[in-house]
Amino acid sequence: MNFDKDVDARGLNCPLPILRAKKALAELKAGQVLRVVATDPGSVKDFQAFARQTGNELVAQGETEDAAFEFFLKRK
Repeated sequence: MNFDKDVDARGLNCPLPILRAKKALAELKAGQVLRVVATDPGSVKDFQAFARQTGNELVAQGETEDAAFEFFLKRK
């Protein structure tokens, strides 16, 4: 999937992946996509809740080849 900005949050625990994503999204324009890679298992539910609460769209999520979690968020 194409993305406009990338955040590597591997090794960070809640709430740091969300905080890094929030900061990065603020730098994007509406419709641009942010990719976040995180290793915290709690980030799966965190990013779903974050998208609901902020109105940004969680376009896709999955796992990378090295067992990290990958999230694609589209800025509202």
